[in-house]
Amino acid sequence: MTSPENPILVLVDVDPSGTVARSTAALIGAASTVGTPVALIVGGGQDAVAQAAAAGAAVVLTADGDDTSLTVPIVDALQAAFEQVRPDAVLISNSIAGRDVAGRFAVRTKSALAVDAVGVSRDDEGIVAHHSVHGGSYLVDAAATFGTPVITVRQGAVDARAEAVATPTVEALSVTASGAVAATAGPVEAVEVASSRPDLRGATRVVSGGRGLASKEKFVLVEQLADALGAAIGASRAAVDAGYIPQSHQVGQTGVSVSPQLYVALGISGAIQHRAGMQTSKTIVAINKDGEAPIFDVADFGIVGDLFTVVPQIIAALEARKK
Repeated sequence: MTSPENPILVLVDVDPSGTVARSTAALIGAASTVGTPVALIVGGGQDAVAQAAAAGAAVVLTADGDDTSLTVPIVDALQAAFEQVRPDAVLISNSIAGRDVAGRFAVRTKSALAVDAVGVSRDDEGIVAHHSVHGGSYLVDAAATFGTPVITVRQGAVDARAEAVATPTVEALSVTASGAVAATAGPVEAVEVASSRPDLRGATRVVSGGRGLASKEKFVLVEQLADALGAAIGASRAAVDAGYIPQSHQVGQTGVSVSPQLYVALGISGAIQHRAGMQTSKTIVAINKDGEAPIFDVADFGIVGDLFTVVPQIIAALEARKK
């Protein structure tokens, strides 16, 4: 394969079903703003290849997956792709699996690692990663002084999308196993829980609740508004610590970082630890009875009032518009 001009290697997350993750379009879109996207798919089928091309990958490299060994086979495939393509940068989703792969790959190749970027650009010296830090108070840039940067991109943070490629170049990689020690996965009993709500990571709309909900029983108000908006459900650490909702829904410095189009904060004061995980949201709406709450400092729209009075009115208005 002849490497395209200014290649950007993109590792595509593949779901257990063999389809590409929702983060793919944004990753390839980000790559297209600084070069030519070259997608690597490990363990996906033809549908995954077609989805990567539809997202804008000009070149798609494929490699066999491994259902028993964790992470290492993906790093092996990424290294093979890296040596073949010699990209200007490697973009990886800032998912749990993506961060694991990125760290291992950066160590193995002695590459610079920039994590949780909210965007990328190119200057005269190469690729630059953009980060939101200190609770979103500052935007900073990071660039490698030598070598190829490995960049994990926050899900939902990038709006850019590439044009679909009708006939991408598709090539199967020859991967030599590194023999590195790898964790193994035994039999897994799948427990499926049906839900119409989107996953918190990568959701375009998020409704989060805080201590102001007062109890686990009253936290259902967050769920009702989320269902009316077709949104994912989040929470502050205070709500999680109080037992209103499981920790997997926690948004913030010690939880999940989100960048949805719409973020609604109910009864959340807006401590810096929480703002660190949501301040890059495109539109922030805050409802809190304390007009001095820090959340209003970052909100695009704010309502000072009793959420138990305000939110039911919002839900009723949304439901009325659907009729």
